[in-house]
Amino acid sequence: MGGKESILAGQTNQDGLYGEALDQFGPALERLARAYEADPEKRRDLSQDIHFQLWRSFQNYNSRCSVRTWVYRVAHHVAVSHIIRERRTFSKLVSLEELEVLADKADAQSAANRRMDLNRLSALIQRLKPLDRQVIVSYLEDTNTAIEDVRLRRSSESLGRLSL
Repeated sequence: MGGKESILAGQTNQDGLYGEALDQFGPALERLARAYEADPEKRRDLSQDIHFQLWRSFQNYNSRCSVRTWVYRVAHHVAVSHIIRERRTFSKLVSLEELEVLADKADAQSAANRRMDLNRLSALIQRLKPLDRQVIVSYLEDTNTAIEDVRLRRSSESLGRLSL
């Protein structure tokens, strides 16, 4: 294989890996971007940057870790870099302990509204220090995956009963 053919094969592999990762983790990457950035315009920029850096990173992917680990590692690195850049301009980040105090001050009546809860949680997560944010987002992502697995299992069981 010549030099040009080798480059084309590498490019195809990079595109293929990115496509597979996007199929598997696209919604999770969007949730991650939402957790890190509240502003819709900046969130789109962050999401675009995550996707670009992820695509670019597959050029160096060597299968020493799972694709999932690779995707989250790249995404978190890009998001943390984004937060560090944004932090220079404004916003005060808080620790997990300080977050508890902020959560207690939340309006009790709005707790009944799930959408408002999710927005508040997202805003609080965005105010965390990057390391604390990574821990919380990873935990919530694993919880969400477990919930989705249960829903899919129930749906497939229901569909199985209907086809009998």
